[in-house]
Amino acid sequence: MRIGIDVMGGDHAPDAPVSGAVLAFKELPGSVRLVLIGDREQIIPILEKRGANPADFDIVHATEIIGMGEHPTKAYSQKPNSTIALGFKMLKEGSLDAFASSGNTGAMLVGCMFTIKTIEGVLRPCITSILPKFKGGFGIVLDVGTNADCKPDTLYQFAVLGSLYFKNVYGNDNPKVGLLNIGEESEKGNLLSQAAHVLMKESNAFNFIGNVEGRDFFNDKADVIVCDGFTGNVVLKEAESFYYMIKKRGIKDEYFDRFNYENYGGTPVLGVNANVIIGHGISNDIASKNMILLSKNVTEAGLSEKIKEAFKAPSGVPEGETGGAR
Repeated sequence: MRIGIDVMGGDHAPDAPVSGAVLAFKELPGSVRLVLIGDREQIIPILEKRGANPADFDIVHATEIIGMGEHPTKAYSQKPNSTIALGFKMLKEGSLDAFASSGNTGAMLVGCMFTIKTIEGVLRPCITSILPKFKGGFGIVLDVGTNADCKPDTLYQFAVLGSLYFKNVYGNDNPKVGLLNIGEESEKGNLLSQAAHVLMKESNAFNFIGNVEGRDFFNDKADVIVCDGFTGNVVLKEAESFYYMIKKRGIKDEYFDRFNYENYGGTPVLGVNANVIIGHGISNDIASKNMILLSKNVTEAGLSEKIKEAFKAPSGVPEGETGGAR
């Protein structure tokens, strides 16, 4: 397995991604090779400073960087030798099994859409966020930012994608899927949530348990919570803000410590033809390490291939069914 890392992406690059790669190398089996994509002259001194042997890594020299504030589409097309563009080129050619970056999220999504492309049948790729459960374990919410405006069939597909992700990467054979709403009753909510509820309750593609409310994010009612990207991003940022307020007030609590983004590393882009992991822009070395470990887990699970199989239903999704239990 070969995992490519954009070591020039993120607010703390290249030190954090390279240092994270060193930490990940110590935990990964010998069958996993890490490919560091970036400025060789900056990478090697960091490896040596961290006590790592540069020969233990493949280094792909990149002469360009897509900055965090650059326009994603323009920068991706105008900088073919950027770390992100090279990573996607290698992914498409098959010289990488996964590609991870904490850099420009928009450029990563552009690379997904223009280079490796969306899996046939998937309307909108999406990303997720972890939800720590009060009694232990965690769930996920999706989408959390890539699709601000959604249609009912898009939310339906998020349920399919989230269920497949939770099942294959986190080992839950029958994850409970809930639709975020302002009430539990099926007739509650706006027109989008009402129509999505009709589609989801009639499906056997996943284990739909009905509507869930904002108070259910951190309990055991659902494993996968579906919403549009606008709502999901607000929820994500609020949870992050709450964690930082707790930390700033000097409160030490085992549960709230689990809200630290460092613990999870990133999220796969669900619904594209390869394994792509997006990390938080402020990722430090620990978060970068966990982003790489997540890349390995997603690749081992064959998630992208399993999603392809699920969307091969003759009638398509959501009209056709992708299999699974209700």
